[in-house]
Amino acid sequence: MTIEGIDTGPVSEWLASNVGLEPPLRFELIAGGRSNLTFEVSDRRGQSVVLRRPPVSHVLPTAHDMAREHRVVTALAATSVPVARTLGLCLDTEVTGAPFYVMELVKGHVLRDAAAAEATLDTAGRRRASESVCDVLSALHRVDADAVGLGDLGRREGYIARQLERWHKQFDASQVEGTDRAVAIDRVYERLAAAIPEQGEVRIVHGDYRLDNTMLGPDGSVVAVLDWEICTLGEPLADFGLLMVYWTEPEDESGVLGVTAPTTLPGFASRAEMRGMYAGKTGRDVDKLDYYVAFGYWKLACILQGVLSRYRGGAAGGDRSGVETFVARVNSLAGAASAVADAAGLRP
Repeated sequence: MTIEGIDTGPVSEWLASNVGLEPPLRFELIAGGRSNLTFEVSDRRGQSVVLRRPPVSHVLPTAHDMAREHRVVTALAATSVPVARTLGLCLDTEVTGAPFYVMELVKGHVLRDAAAAEATLDTAGRRRASESVCDVLSALHRVDADAVGLGDLGRREGYIARQLERWHKQFDASQVEGTDRAVAIDRVYERLAAAIPEQGEVRIVHGDYRLDNTMLGPDGSVVAVLDWEICTLGEPLADFGLLMVYWTEPEDESGVLGVTAPTTLPGFASRAEMRGMYAGKTGRDVDKLDYYVAFGYWKLACILQGVLSRYRGGAAGGDRSGVETFVARVNSLAGAASAVADAAGLRP
């Protein structure tokens, strides 16, 4: 039997031999993923684990490297950054068509919208979530990559220049009719490329750090950080700038993910408060943060375009809800990048 991305017979045999699960196994796609496929796998005894594998088609170059993601999560388990414990890595593509890895199932809450946050956390819990999200990102940016065996995870110099090149190329490879390419994406790319701030201290960067890429405990504390697929070495302010892109405030028109963001509810810290907390915890100068916010909007537009291209090409990528709105959202994100670049005085 085959379900989306899983040849259940061979995968069940591998999990029985390498992880100790007892068939028959039940595979359930975990909602929310827009890229790699994530499954909860349960055995006859009620033991559950999480399995991650790439999309089934339209995989972009350098993306969706399961061995790399497994390596990062395994290394960070020895730090103060909360991650799920890894249990196994399968590189044999004969098992289910692609490499995959397995990790423990962490119990908690993923807040994807305001309704979920309101049902899960009271005002004090939302404040704790804000503080914990900032605490954990600060902790990640204090990790010594060499000390945990990740010193060769990526090149250390020219992080933003390389990121601009990477995402621009992937945007080129993911063209979709209706997205406003000429007016926004290319022009913002030129402006960002011409005004790259001097790179600060090189640290491990998550690459897509946001509230709904964390698992929260009952009190709002982060118990696991999820989705490490684009983690690398680079400029930590890029991580925080992207977090601010997602950290929607009540007066904003809409959340960047097309839902009413959890952070619009009372109790969540403001962007200004988050900025102050991050600066205080890390000692970093955040005077040029607007550059990284503009970069975050632009990068997210490029990423979302790639997701849309995969879906239109028939690829399996998990959550397909709201795909019909993606063209408008790509254009909106590109416009937001341009507006922030204007406010920051960036010129080509």
